[in-house]
Amino acid sequence: MYGSYAISALERIAITGWQGPFADAERSRSLGSLELGKVLYFPDLPFTLRESWAVSFSPMVADRRVKNISYDPKNGALKGTIAAQRELLRLREMIATFSETAARFVSDLLPFYAGRIELGRASYRPVEIAGREYSRLKDDKLLHIDAFPSTPTRGRRILRFFSNVDPAGNPRIWYVGEPFAQLAAKFLPALGRPNPPVAWLLAAVGATRGRRSAYDQLMLGLHNTAKRDAAFQKSAAREEIAFPAGSSWLCFTDQVVHAAVAGQHVLEQTFYLDVDVMAEPTCSPLRTLERMTGQKLC
Repeated sequence: MYGSYAISALERIAITGWQGPFADAERSRSLGSLELGKVLYFPDLPFTLRESWAVSFSPMVADRRVKNISYDPKNGALKGTIAAQRELLRLREMIATFSETAARFVSDLLPFYAGRIELGRASYRPVEIAGREYSRLKDDKLLHIDAFPSTPTRGRRILRFFSNVDPAGNPRIWYVGEPFAQLAAKFLPALGRPNPPVAWLLAAVGATRGRRSAYDQLMLGLHNTAKRDAAFQKSAAREEIAFPAGSSWLCFTDQVVHAAVAGQHVLEQTFYLDVDVMAEPTCSPLRTLERMTGQKLC
């Protein structure tokens, strides 16, 4: 524990199977805690690995120029790897199986979202993050909220499910920081007003996949400003969390202030969710920023 952050960001959920039906009490607690900005922690939910996937656990399968290997479940495309054909097939099979398993689990655990949640890309991170050097804005070892520079969400939530599959048994270490509203209050005044002409230009030249909304511009501003602020990164309150090998966790990474500071061999599945689908839309970053700015941002 660092600074004055004293309330645990974790909500421990005692689920040991990947497929429901789950108890109504577990579903209700999971939904409520998730939307309030907690990290749902499943300590006894390991993603089972097949012997044929062992070739995927060499860091050499990853292209060192990128942070992770990504998989698109919509078309099966795999990016960010230099694996040879045999290893490539096993790698795709592992990530695709995880993607399907995670999607089914989230649907069963959160039936309130079922049918209204979009499946995004899955990723695999086989390289130890500690010691790797990135530009400051791409360095996930720094506290941040997720905001994608090239993929505007236009207010949609970013929900991510993780599993630590490290065969050596090493934990994935995260820092979880202050609540989103506190981060926004700290940095929002310095961001200035969103710039629609710039958003239009970036979309026109293909730098972004569609036009950034005012919300996207503010979220990216919060992400970048927090990472650039050395004093904040040094002194901000945070909770250190070790996710053991064989555990899984789920959170809205556009809301949870976090940093991944150590560990490797992590699988992740991203989902997107419209704010109005939430049980409590007022908890979302979009509604929080609209209250703070007094403006409609999407």
